[in-house]
Amino acid sequence: FLKSIRRSGFGPNLFDALRYLDEGVPDADCSKRPLNPDFVLNQPRYRGASILLARQNFGCGSSREHAPWAIDDYGFRAVIAPSFADIFFNNCFKNGLLPVALTEAEVDRLFHDSAAFPGFRLVVDLGQQTVSSADGGQGMRFDVDPFRKYCLLNGLDEIGLTLRHADKIRVPYLVVAGECEELSPVEHSERLVKTVKGPKQMVVYQESRHSVGNVPAANLGPFPPILVAD
Repeated sequence: FLKSIRRSGFGPNLFDALRYLDEGVPDADCSKRPLNPDFVLNQPRYRGASILLARQNFGCGSSREHAPWAIDDYGFRAVIAPSFADIFFNNCFKNGLLPVALTEAEVDRLFHDSAAFPGFRLVVDLGQQTVSSADGGQGMRFDVDPFRKYCLLNGLDEIGLTLRHADKIRVPYLVVAGECEELSPVEHSERLVKTVKGPKQMVVYQESRHSVGNVPAANLGPFPPILVAD
């Protein structure tokens, strides 16, 4: 599964080894695979769930972004656990998934209530940073970094944050420094420009022993940026 770089389509394979009785294969039709009747997500009462309850150090061994991709694609919007593996925790925020850390006692109570009361529902309020039952009881607070909270509330990932400044973003710069195959930086840059398709600008950091035009580099100052191509 990790060979794929698609961000979607992993939901049917979430917890694959626990969820099915056969061996999973990428891009297989999971609707025809035999389900494990003892696995919690295969029980009818939990179908359509959007909050995943987990135990300590959840996400350990799942450092690739495929893990939050699969959880999100399944339909979960938040994961509640006493603690999370660091890389998984960070990847969740980068992919629009909210990891909520509560105390172990609070998580134990949620596990008990969800098993004891059919139809038990939770509400995770990111704005208020609370977890509560649907009737407003069992209010529990959680911490979240203010910037990450802002990004989740506004549906922004790293690309989205960058695109907010699209009006200020110009065509990309290619930066070349130093020597390459006995060519000066300028000569190498001119050759490189021909191999790069599409709009580009290039800044060359000129070394002191080369000249730009007929101007000795020594007169241009140390490592002056020279625009050589538009």
